[in-house]
Amino acid sequence: MYFCGEMTPEEIIAPVAPSMEAFNRLFSDSLRSEVPLLDKVTHYVVKKRGKQVRPLFVFLSCQLFAPVNQKALDAALLTELLHNATIVHDDVVDDANERRGYFSVNALWKNKIAVLVGDYMLSKILLLSLDQNNTDLLALVARSVKEMSEGELLQMEKARKLDITEEIYFEVIRKKTASLIATCCESGCIASGCIEHRETMRAFGEKVGLAFQIKDDLFDYGDEQIGKPTGIDIKEQKMTLPLIYVLNKADKKDKNWLINSIKNHNKDAGRVKEVVAFVKDNGGLDYAVNKMKSFQEEALQILKTYPDSDYKNSLELMVNYVIDRKK
Repeated sequence: MYFCGEMTPEEIIAPVAPSMEAFNRLFSDSLRSEVPLLDKVTHYVVKKRGKQVRPLFVFLSCQLFAPVNQKALDAALLTELLHNATIVHDDVVDDANERRGYFSVNALWKNKIAVLVGDYMLSKILLLSLDQNNTDLLALVARSVKEMSEGELLQMEKARKLDITEEIYFEVIRKKTASLIATCCESGCIASGCIEHRETMRAFGEKVGLAFQIKDDLFDYGDEQIGKPTGIDIKEQKMTLPLIYVLNKADKKDKNWLINSIKNHNKDAGRVKEVVAFVKDNGGLDYAVNKMKSFQEEALQILKTYPDSDYKNSLELMVNYVIDRKK
């Protein structure tokens, strides 16, 4: 299956299985290089990349209106290249040595090579877009790059002061995570030729992306093996929704303790464990789960406006997968 590490229902992929096979060949070919080191690193990236959620959203969003065509394959390629480039760069920024149970590129080949590999992927987006005259798709991808960078920097800025509000949090995750999934759905719609639906499909993708990120927030408080230790967001001073909610409702004493813990004791495993327990005990997880389910329902309501089909059914299953996934 394409969903690494999990048995995802075959019916999700079945309607676009040939497109996914074609995409996999295209993706591998797009990263080949005559530079041996670069070819070695990109081969590792191809081999270890994960769930391929984004190409699926492109193809299913296209097939909701018309058969997958070359432009849909191009859109899937551009968005997956961007996703992988940002992963490589993010691991450098976060000084992360592991990604979903595998060594990161920077852990194996150091930061300089990782940055250059990420840059190579971004350059491929530009070249492939120009080669196929897909300037409309390039515009969407460029907007995602801009928003993802803004979201990351906004999160860093607020982490220093720990003054992030729920409103700012949603702005951060809309830019960091939801923007790219929204681009996948919008670009799939554009590829279909039914551009009158592009804004609706973008809104759909954004709702899914918001739910996706909240699910990631919740993993930080769980006991399941997801490729990172529990409490890692707290150690990195990332203000996620469960923590923001608890901070906003805590009395002065508890709020001061939480802020002090995150600012000055975030490397203390025992203290981090206490913060995790406090968030759980004070309704942080329940609040985040309810918000996640609200975005899930909004996304499903958008799909209800379209005729029934295998592709619509797969998109509904994808929305549910986002909040039911184990990693």
